[in-house]
Amino acid sequence: MPKILSNKNNLQVIYEDNHIIVVNKRAGDIVQGDRTGDKPLSEVVKSYLKEKYKKEGNVYLGVVHRLDRPTTGIVMFAKTSKALPRLNKLFAEKTAKKTYWALVKNVPPQPEGTLVNWLKKNSKNNKSTAYGKEVNGSKKAILHYKLKQTLDNFYLLEIDLETGRHHQIRTQLAAIGCPIKGDLKYGFDRSNKDASISLHARTLSFVHPVKKEDIFITAPLPNDPLWKACNTNGLV
Repeated sequence: MPKILSNKNNLQVIYEDNHIIVVNKRAGDIVQGDRTGDKPLSEVVKSYLKEKYKKEGNVYLGVVHRLDRPTTGIVMFAKTSKALPRLNKLFAEKTAKKTYWALVKNVPPQPEGTLVNWLKKNSKNNKSTAYGKEVNGSKKAILHYKLKQTLDNFYLLEIDLETGRHHQIRTQLAAIGCPIKGDLKYGFDRSNKDASISLHARTLSFVHPVKKEDIFITAPLPNDPLWKACNTNGLV
């Protein structure tokens, strides 16, 4: 069962120690500041740490990785300058393993498989296109998926990324006719009420860069009827 250490001020903390803090991101939160000017999750976490530990002055927080704004799930931050480069190295060397869950419109061609495409990003519309072969300006993208559950009108997929490209899961699933629920940009026919897409960073496992212990974190699913249907079948 996923653990929640703190759940106040719209911030759900699911893991924390002296070096690391991990939160369960809500749909709509941005991890780092951007041109929208909206308050980023990084600043929300800083405020939480400042209040919890009654810190004076600035609070250190390093951004380790990001999630698209409409997605939910695990986001990790470094609480110390010692931990940040070590955590960055874990992700760069792919020794930190993250698993995603997605609710998609159509059943995939096979119950499980590997998708290989070349993705090309269009910065003007912030969208990637999947190609079956390399084209100018494209990057190779590889993911592995498994059909985890069949729901009413939707399918739950578990996804492991081998590469980390712009909108990779969204683009590659759409390319096989399985757009993610709520993802208008990549072919789903209607939006979710909260403007989210049904893509959730579900688990994260890694060796702690300081304590050298195996860490496994699970992010609780969003409070949504379809996600709750996954819960009721033992997929908590």
